[in-house]
Amino acid sequence: MANPFELFVKEMQDFLQPDKVYIMDGSEEEAKELAQQAQKETLDGRTVLTKLNEREYPNSYFHRSNPNDVARTEHLTFVCAPTKEEAGPNNNWIPPDEAKAKMNAFMKGCMKGRTMYVIPFVMGGVKSKYAKNCVEVTDSVYVALSMRIMSKAGKQAVERIGNSSDFFRGIHSVGDINPERRFIMHFPQENLVMSFGSGYGGNALLGKKCYSLRIASYLGRQEGWLAEHMIIIGVQSPDGKITYFLAAFPSACGKTNLALLQPVLPGYKVFTLGDDIAWLNIAEDGQLYAINPEAGFFGVAPGTSLKTNPVMIETLKNNNFFPTLFTNTAIDNSNNSPWWEGLSDKPSDLTDWQGQKYDEKSGKGAAHPNSRFTVSIYNCPSLSPEYDNPNGVPISGIIFGGRRAGTIPLVYEAKNWDAGVFAASIIGSETTAAAGGTQGIVRRDPMAMLPFCGYNMGDYFKHWLDMGKNLKKQPKIFMVNWFRKDENGKFMWPGFRDNSRIIKWMIDRIENKANAVETAVGLSPEKGAIDVSGLEISEETVDKLLNVNKEDWKKETVMIEEFYAKFGDKIPPQLKNHLAVLKKAVS
Repeated sequence: MANPFELFVKEMQDFLQPDKVYIMDGSEEEAKELAQQAQKETLDGRTVLTKLNEREYPNSYFHRSNPNDVARTEHLTFVCAPTKEEAGPNNNWIPPDEAKAKMNAFMKGCMKGRTMYVIPFVMGGVKSKYAKNCVEVTDSVYVALSMRIMSKAGKQAVERIGNSSDFFRGIHSVGDINPERRFIMHFPQENLVMSFGSGYGGNALLGKKCYSLRIASYLGRQEGWLAEHMIIIGVQSPDGKITYFLAAFPSACGKTNLALLQPVLPGYKVFTLGDDIAWLNIAEDGQLYAINPEAGFFGVAPGTSLKTNPVMIETLKNNNFFPTLFTNTAIDNSNNSPWWEGLSDKPSDLTDWQGQKYDEKSGKGAAHPNSRFTVSIYNCPSLSPEYDNPNGVPISGIIFGGRRAGTIPLVYEAKNWDAGVFAASIIGSETTAAAGGTQGIVRRDPMAMLPFCGYNMGDYFKHWLDMGKNLKKQPKIFMVNWFRKDENGKFMWPGFRDNSRIIKWMIDRIENKANAVETAVGLSPEKGAIDVSGLEISEETVDKLLNVNKEDWKKETVMIEEFYAKFGDKIPPQLKNHLAVLKKAVS
């Protein structure tokens, strides 16, 4: 008798009607075969993959997508919970039956003339009790290759699934890549995602944001854990001790740079465990442990360089049996290598991301602003030896931050877990010229999870508070803002590698080696506590960076109330109390 995995494959074959079915085994030979096949295959008139310079970028390939399919489509992404209230104001909602009918109409028979790739995969270590079993079917060889990089795919996943029916089901087709027929539907109660009409990573690699955050956050609430949009790092101090941190930032706040940080302070070293997603569980010892459910990096290329992130550049040029994919970058024709703004001086002969000869006079970028690389985490030279630990790593500190020109200090520590949840629930970043529209508007992005929480965010805040109650040893929670500006509009803090100076203070706080000063918002470093040795920065500037301006915070509390109002009575009383305390402190 067929097992649930085999039954699902047969069901999908009957429903999608592909010409061929290919079940992935995860072998090195398979990776080579699929890459070869993708160089012969076309989609939407474009060759799926082209080989890049083997000497500069070994085992690397270039993919160019349709210009209408270059990013996550939030307005076409839905959480189909039974009721609109369960999905929350943070999600688009369609009733599950209506959503299923719409997707079935699009998808029935949509793989005629195509191959259906069956990707059995594990999110997390194969031996970890915190990992989850998954299967995605897709008609895109690019998606199949990408999922091999981003997860533990193949026979090991099939063996782990065994005779169980408890696995995530992802159904994906690129369809005709028509934005009018593009939807990403999440069905949390069924552990299912249906995605049609896009080949872009965030819409098509269903193990990524769709499962690892939206579905997993829902599962986490049911099962007593958290799925978070966070990096995981281990910071080694000069004495050899390693302190593990989580960190969450909205986009354009330097998350990946922090994940692969090379500290400027002597004797400190950062070990990378993840740059995007963390699953947090309370272990038997009552501590919070984190695993990275992913096995690769799906990173934004522009701005990545030897200066900003040398570890990532080295990662991209390393080689294991997983190919590295570059999507919608430009191509330097002098050496057939990927190029993007910020990588180096602009080459004289470029093909832009749409396949045209690049004309600098156009005023447009040669690479798409959201051009990407997909690379195995095992290529990373700073990868932690604990990455594959099935138990995860014990977390001592959690860092939250946003991009603000003022108001938010460079760093402060929350007084306790609940105060930290409050601080994280009000994270915001100011819009920039690049985002279009009015500059300087604060967009709230609690825990950097607003686009990714698979249920009502008011309930999500409560779940965070409940997790804290169950912890015997609560990690310290810190807020940071690397982006404060002076009266001339210049950044006051150097950022990048110098952010390790702030992490040193955090470690000192965790180990009770540094005192703090109480302010209206939390605990601030006392004078001289931040190591600025070798840095050209005045004591006055450090004071300004740490300053809590009560007038600014009065305005902030008004904006927080407006944001909380969207969730009505779903906002937990503890957070309302913290807001009341803050209002009183800054009055």
